[in-house]
Amino acid sequence: MAHPAAAPSLWAVVGATGTGKSELSLDLAEAFAARGEAAEIVNADAMQLYRGMDIGTAKLPVHERRGIPHHLLDVLEVSEDAAVAAYQAAAREAISGILSRGAHAILVGGSGLYVSSVLFDFSFPPRDERRRGELEAELAERGPGPLFARLRELDPATAARIDARNGRRIVRALEVLAQGARTHGAALPEQPRAWRPARIVGLHEERATLVQRLDARVERMWEQGLPAEVDALRAAGLERGTTARRAIGYAQALAQREGELTEAEAIAQTQALTRRYARRQVSWFRRYEAVRWMPAGGADAASLVAAGSSGGG
Repeated sequence: MAHPAAAPSLWAVVGATGTGKSELSLDLAEAFAARGEAAEIVNADAMQLYRGMDIGTAKLPVHERRGIPHHLLDVLEVSEDAAVAAYQAAAREAISGILSRGAHAILVGGSGLYVSSVLFDFSFPPRDERRRGELEAELAERGPGPLFARLRELDPATAARIDARNGRRIVRALEVLAQGARTHGAALPEQPRAWRPARIVGLHEERATLVQRLDARVERMWEQGLPAEVDALRAAGLERGTTARRAIGYAQALAQREGELTEAEAIAQTQALTRRYARRQVSWFRRYEAVRWMPAGGADAASLVAAGSSGGG
């Protein structure tokens, strides 16, 4: 049955890790194709930006992408730092390009701040290279503790969102405050304004089921060779960067290779951190108002596309 062509639109698929977001994004693109409409996918997983970080990020291999164009995968070296402000500009440029070609854009990923930076009216303070250099020197000399204590005193709300061991984020927050801002502000606004209209689909799973799935997935990562992948990434400069080396799973596999953790300890620690990360993702995306929540594995892409094309929710 022929369908009238719908105007190109922006979609987002969000939810916790392990809920099947990548699969649904592919199904949505194929559902559009069945209607004679093109669609392209834009990655919103911060760690999938990195070349070579495949097993630990559950990145879809090229041969499993069903011939659908993907954007913002494998665009950074592991020695480079991922920055949400740079990602925002690149993702919005990719989406605008897709829409201008008459195709639908599907943003997919679980990195809450990255997704929000695209969907909502986020702005990021400028850089102050001199001040950041001073803070980084202090970090190298004294560690993150004193800097975090200073941040907690100056901006308790931001400090509450930042891991006290994450020196890079602490430095950035203090750099922003030093420029006269009241707060770092990198959080979803209370009443966010949309960058452009978007249909947001959220995938959810019962906690007990999701925990079992995530624990099994971590075990598979080691079976598939995550420590060997880390060996290759070390040769590519993994330890020179400050973002990629801290990724869940990679940090633990690196510690295993350095003799700091046994394999069993590395797996158990990765499982615990993954479960905690999934909880944070659920909390983040639950704040979105205009989400159509669907059970993981139970979303019918064709129905979603038909409802969206007809103006349904």
